Amino acid sequence: MRTKTPLGAAVTALALALGLGACGAGDDAAAPTASGPANEGRGPFTFATGKDLTGQLQKLAGKWNAAHANEQVRIVELPEAADQQRQQLVQNAQIKSDAFDVLNIDAVWTAEFAARQWVVELAKDKLDSAGFVPAALRTGMYRDRLYAAPWLTGTGILYYRKDLLTKAGVEQPPKTWAEMRAACDKVKKLPAGRGVDCYAGQHDKYEGLTVNFSEAVQSAGGTVFDASGAPQVNTPQAKAGLRFLVDGFAQDVIPKEALTFKEEEGRRRFQDGKLVFHRNWAYVYALASEDSAKVKGRFDVAPLPGKDGLGSGTLGGNNLAVSAFSKRQASARDFVAFMTSLETERDYGKKQSFPLSRAALYDDPEMIKLYPYLPTLKEGLLHAESRPAVVRYGDVTAAVQEHVSAAVNGEKSVDEAAAGLQDALAKLKD
Repeated sequence: MRTKTPLGAAVTALALALGLGACGAGDDAAAPTASGPANEGRGPFTFATGKDLTGQLQKLAGKWNAAHANEQVRIVELPEAADQQRQQLVQNAQIKSDAFDVLNIDAVWTAEFAARQWVVELAKDKLDSAGFVPAALRTGMYRDRLYAAPWLTGTGILYYRKDLLTKAGVEQPPKTWAEMRAACDKVKKLPAGRGVDCYAGQHDKYEGLTVNFSEAVQSAGGTVFDASGAPQVNTPQAKAGLRFLVDGFAQDVIPKEALTFKEEEGRRRFQDGKLVFHRNWAYVYALASEDSAKVKGRFDVAPLPGKDGLGSGTLGGNNLAVSAFSKRQASARDFVAFMTSLETERDYGKKQSFPLSRAALYDDPEMIKLYPYLPTLKEGLLHAESRPAVVRYGDVTAAVQEHVSAAVNGEKSVDEAAAGLQDALAKLKD
């Protein structure tokens, strides 16, 4: 695969930020109300974002500045770690600081920032909202109103050893969990399959476990929260999703070492030829295609499998919002529209490999030539769901990690973990 993105640490750090905006324990939930009316202030403004490890954001800012002599944007780089980014943004919002005008926020922070009136509502007609990937657009919504424009997006995809499946007589990647297990059984009977484990995702006790649990629940036909915000983790569907993870470890479908896997541990295991199947984000494609990777030219990607058919991935992503405390909101809104336009996203996408929010890019022949995984990612995005859109997301993800970790480690049964999580989430309902 050809890519112009710097690999190694820079790719990994940005990819993890895209997929896993780690939130610390949230503040007590404020009463969700709409933000106040936007102002029409113009002039120089700031864009608060994570560290620009690709160097491309400065180039986009330069393009904007060349056309807006009186509305120059200055990029303010926040800490590299997502939880520290959130902390700094929250601290500024709590004191109603106007230091930041445009905010780059993790998709799961939208509900909190909107409910607390830290960001202003955006006009859909000013953003060509119909051109966004629908699932990505939903991550910018709160109470049916748009508060953040989707910019980076993505979902989990299934990496698989095409060479081993072919040798085992498996013609297509699995669409169900049962098909995945059956394919692994066939591979393990091959000489080339010795010492190769079946499957792994992200199973350590951190945000990745919340993502993998949510995907398993959705892929079994369930949901973590229903449309009214009520938790639904004690249903037969949700317990089937949890059982997929628990049985995976109990039946050696998932290796025991994967209890400590985050993105990189699993990526390295797959890249070293030690996994048949691996759930991860799009950034792995470039790394697994490097000359040093043992699986170079031997793998492919597919949508995640599910209980009875194709599964449902969890959305990761970053959205752009306008601070409610900005004195230059008109300039900030225009900059958000510029950054999330099809033209700008296409330009940005050609120079770095992180999936973007404009649907047309996933059918663009030039983009597909650069990033062959785009058609698969598009199919996954059509079935993907965002993480729970709740104000107290930090507390929610902590509860999920606590109970799901206890189940996969054998400390609780599926029924006990599901009942305990249901009770914990019910206390956190907005």
